Amino acid sequence: MQLSRLVKFHKALGDETRIRIISLLKEGPLHGQAIAGKLGLTAPTISHHIAKLREIDIIFQRREKNTIYFYLNEKKLTFMAEAILRLGTDEMKLAQVEDEEKYKVIKNFIQADGSLKTIPAQRKKRLIILEHMVKQLDIGKKYTEREINEHIKKFHEDFATIRREFVMCQFMFRQGGEYELNPKEMWPIN
Repeated sequence: MQLSRLVKFHKALGDETRIRIISLLKEGPLHGQAIAGKLGLTAPTISHHIAKLREIDIIFQRREKNTIYFYLNEKKLTFMAEAILRLGTDEMKLAQVEDEEKYKVIKNFIQADGSLKTIPAQRKKRLIILEHMVKQLDIGKKYTEREINEHIKKFHEDFATIRREFVMCQFMFRQGGEYELNPKEMWPIN
């Protein structure tokens, strides 16, 4: 399980109204007006909280004629709630698998001299290669376009494409002709 999914789950449950909605749905499916009436809240407020619970997939809906009923996905709720207890072992296994996958991609696309054979066409592999390239830059340091180009040329001659990918994929941001690494939390993979 990805740690970010677990954090999102617990953030979504960190609201009294959402916990009360879960408690109501544990007794059986209800429509939005019924939930609003039982909790003494407005329908738009309930819609907002239901949307947050649907984002983490612990509530699903079914339409019966003109009424939408909300159901509790108890299996998913239980799995996610217990995930924190499995966190240590699952996270280590996941990190090991991801590291092995990254290593294989880097081995397949980077030659012995460190240069890039080709820019991967597959997005996931391209992100791994881009991450490999930016990890050699310093966080917090501002680079000129020329410095970034020289860094990229160590890997591949198409520095313009790769520089653009750094920015588009959120590894770096550009302001006034200077480039700086984004925090690792913003990287598409980390």
